[in-house]
Amino acid sequence: MSMMIFEIISEVTEVEAIAVGSSIRDVQRLRKQYGRGRWKKMKGVAKIRLMKR
Repeated sequence: MSMMIFEIISEVTEVEAIAVGSSIRDVQRLRKQYGRGRWKKMKGVAKIRLMKR
C-alpha cells in the first residue's frame, strides 16, 4: 500500500456526512482506540499540495 503525503492549503468546503455510527465499516477499531462517541465518516473539498517523498 502506498501512502500519499500532502498538506491542506485551503478551507475544507462542501462538508457532508457519508456514514454515521454502525454503518462505518471500521467503527469498532475507532471506539477501541479513541473511545465511544457519535462517529461520522465525512467528506469535503479542499485544495492540497502534494509533497515529494
